[in-house]
Amino acid sequence: MKRFPLTAAFWTMCGTAAAEGSPQAAIELYVDSATRQIYAEPGPGRQRLGRFVQAVDAPAPAAAPVPAERAVAAAAPASSSKHWYDRIGIRGYVQMRYNQEIGGEAKELKSPGDRYIGREQGFGIRRARVVISGDVTDRMSIYIQPDLASTPSGSSTGNFAQLRDAYADLWLDPEKTWRIRAGQSKIPFGWEDLQSSQNRLALDRADALNSAVRDERDLGVFLYWSPKEAKERFAYLQKSGLKGSGDYGMFGVGVYNGQGANRPDRNDRLHTVVHFSYPFKFANGQYLEVGADAYAGRYKVSTASATIDGRTFTPTVNASDAGSTDRRIAAHVVYYPQPFGFQAEWTVGEGPQLDVARRTIRTRSLRGGYAQLMYRFEGVNGVFIPYAKWQTYRGAAKFDTNAPKMSVDELEAGVEWQPSNAVELAVAFANMRRTDVSAAPYRRIDGKLLRVQLQVNY
Repeated sequence: MKRFPLTAAFWTMCGTAAAEGSPQAAIELYVDSATRQIYAEPGPGRQRLGRFVQAVDAPAPAAAPVPAERAVAAAAPASSSKHWYDRIGIRGYVQMRYNQEIGGEAKELKSPGDRYIGREQGFGIRRARVVISGDVTDRMSIYIQPDLASTPSGSSTGNFAQLRDAYADLWLDPEKTWRIRAGQSKIPFGWEDLQSSQNRLALDRADALNSAVRDERDLGVFLYWSPKEAKERFAYLQKSGLKGSGDYGMFGVGVYNGQGANRPDRNDRLHTVVHFSYPFKFANGQYLEVGADAYAGRYKVSTASATIDGRTFTPTVNASDAGSTDRRIAAHVVYYPQPFGFQAEWTVGEGPQLDVARRTIRTRSLRGGYAQLMYRFEGVNGVFIPYAKWQTYRGAAKFDTNAPKMSVDELEAGVEWQPSNAVELAVAFANMRRTDVSAAPYRRIDGKLLRVQLQVNY
């Protein structure tokens, strides 16, 4: 299949040819609405541009080939005469889910990644996001994202509005390689946690990484550096359909409250995080991204009365008023699906955890991670991506009351179908063995589920 890079010279040629109405052999051109690539054949998500012929003007000097990621990432600079509100865009997505118990104690299962698991209900809205973003000035960008389908803790009623992201990027140089991000945003720890749920293949994030930062977000200030080559690759991997995590810098460092999104700091002790990730590109066009992250701080656990093994007690906290030690390191590797793909992450560390025997909160070790295989192929009916994901975790659920120990072993296999850029349908089978950390006595439950998710993008 023949592709043409989207360059200014190409558009000039097309405009000239169309205006002259040359009788020479014409070619039908189509543009992919997501990647903005130009194609000579129709296909899913491609819009017809029209018929064009080559201009008869004197040929311009030959230009060097443009890498694919530059063709995707490049955009015409905003005119300085535009008002700030002319530079703001709105987009979003909605996810509807359905879980069907098919074995074991599935009706008793509880998962922090999907509040509809283990509940007597039919369809549910998992996410309803609206993103407002854009360049307010040449040196400042904004990003605001509410979720209209949140459920407050302890509530049986869903679909409340809650803030997810609200931050500004302050660019420190004209090339936009250095920036300061200030506000509530994703904490750069773990690759899958940074990947948008709109792009993620598996239905939920792995517990081992996701248990580090509540809702993946917190309030803080971060410094990111993305050199030009890495910046172009991050943009290409996200916009090309390869499900990248976005640009959180080749290198990043920052400080944040540490108690989680939409929650105030409780100990006046900030968490510190360091992030590194680099996308390599091989000669055959294959991408491989590797990186590592680390964070450290002190976390204050919420405690309450619990009854375990016939004893009722309220755990004590054997730590200072500053909270318990909370620190982890993690590493990731992502071999992007072109067409075969592989993705894995692992984390180790220590944090606060309930010690039932001593009836106290202690600092204990933790470990866990996941591995995922996927295969991406494009057919006449759209893009299909079958996948299989295994995950494990042994460590505390520090965000839950009393920070009970969480034991997770899970296998999920499914397929995602994208008939167009606006619609995605995922069907998966999950064999779950996990601890119910929502209430004492914190039982370990086994169950099997059939899971379905419909996502619409706008």
